[in-house]
Amino acid sequence: MSWMQRLVHRDDASLNTASAPVPVTDESPHAVVIGAGLGGLAAAIRLGARGYRVTLLDRLDQPGGRARVFKQDGFTFDAGPTVVTAPFLFDELWRLAGRTRSDDVTLVPVDPFYNIRFNDGTYFHYTGDAATMEREIRKFNPADVEGYRRFLKKSEEIFEIGFEELGHVPFGSLSDMLKIIPAMMKLESHRTVYSLVAKYIKHPKVRKVLSFHPLLVGGNPFTTTSIYTLIAFLERKWGVWYAMGGTGSLVQGMADLIDDLGGTQRYNAEVEQILVEGTRAAGVRLTDGTVIDADLVVSNADVGYTYRHMIRPEARPSWSDERVENMNYSMSLFVWYFGTDRTYEDVEHHTILLGDRYQRLLEDIFDRKELADDFSLYLHRPTKTDPSMAPAGHDAFYVLSPVPHLDSGVDWRLQAEPYRQAVARYLEDTILPGLSDHLVTSRMLTPREFRHEYLSLKGAAFSVEPILRQSAYFRPHNASEDIDQLYFVGAGTHPGAGMPGVLSSARVLDTVVPDPEALRRRVPVAA
Repeated sequence: MSWMQRLVHRDDASLNTASAPVPVTDESPHAVVIGAGLGGLAAAIRLGARGYRVTLLDRLDQPGGRARVFKQDGFTFDAGPTVVTAPFLFDELWRLAGRTRSDDVTLVPVDPFYNIRFNDGTYFHYTGDAATMEREIRKFNPADVEGYRRFLKKSEEIFEIGFEELGHVPFGSLSDMLKIIPAMMKLESHRTVYSLVAKYIKHPKVRKVLSFHPLLVGGNPFTTTSIYTLIAFLERKWGVWYAMGGTGSLVQGMADLIDDLGGTQRYNAEVEQILVEGTRAAGVRLTDGTVIDADLVVSNADVGYTYRHMIRPEARPSWSDERVENMNYSMSLFVWYFGTDRTYEDVEHHTILLGDRYQRLLEDIFDRKELADDFSLYLHRPTKTDPSMAPAGHDAFYVLSPVPHLDSGVDWRLQAEPYRQAVARYLEDTILPGLSDHLVTSRMLTPREFRHEYLSLKGAAFSVEPILRQSAYFRPHNASEDIDQLYFVGAGTHPGAGMPGVLSSARVLDTVVPDPEALRRRVPVAA
């Protein structure tokens, strides 16, 4: 059975059995991976396990990309993704490297998945337990319980096709897309997430509860294709998890796997250009002038930035500057990391605070590109589950607010602190009483940092927006249309953002990247 067939015919039981990676030698073809985010780390592991010599490059001083770690005043802050779903995708990476994930990283379940607070002070406890979910829905509208059951069944149908069948399949040609159109029509993919939820649910608060998930992957529930309602069933199937030590423990574990496989990791190494010989990617040039030759290149850098700034225009006729700039990009985020010298025991691990406005606020963010005076927030309190993230008797938090990307014209050098103060007042008035008196550490991340630190085009936090006309075949492809041996992983390519999406984009490489033997010694290597 071939490498690809072993993955396509994967069953969950096989994830408990480590496999033997293909040995790597000096004669093995060389793969350069740009960017050590979760997608780049996963790509490096998969390529290394297949027998490629891998060099992983990142401009930051540590692995993780948006999932890097900040340590400050005795606190540990995960910079980005904190909601771990589909943990089998991590288990698979460890298995491919010949190891077992549980030996290195401990995952523990989070319950409730989310505590959702409405602006009037009422709560919805969102969990994986069916009886609890129906009890919560019944509090708002008993008639919606039956609608919820039908919605969850629909979510399962979409999940079985959208995630299990198509999540790791490349859409490199229009014919690939045409094949799935009948299934997509049957699943009502032309609808938006909110529209599909509203088909089954009547109460406005319950509609919000069941439609907010696209915001976790950079989408507006009122414009994101209803394919993303699969998240409801995905969470029900595998749960929501937390990695002890934070998401950073998963990042470090993946980096260690790359070392185990013989890969090279270079940090503080920024790629200036992807080198193209004829129509083939031949390596990269760093900002310090260093040239690294390669048999293939994988970019986990922002896909818009990669095309716009890392590849000469004449080498990418399918991706003109105008086309790149005119794609719809996700919203950005304002993120405030902070710690307190007291604990808030009644605050759950994941809390979503919904403001008075929902659709109009999202229109401000996505359509009008206006920074509103009000907001809805996601509050992360890892110390609920893992006290090691803060000094004894302290709490670590981060709160994020969806905001417009940099096309808004907001000057975050001037706006960041007033916005932080407004968020702090809201938290103090709602679920963190006395916050201002107990605040002991603080730092911020704004759209400006998404642009300058992560090189994200327009400062978009999740790259390309997940609307229907930018999904599957219509999303930037995993294998470049113009340049042979150039591939993409990460939020901006298929299947999209979020941990499961990004990790699945690396799984696509197993289909589109040839076996190492096909590329052996194509070019000289200067690692």
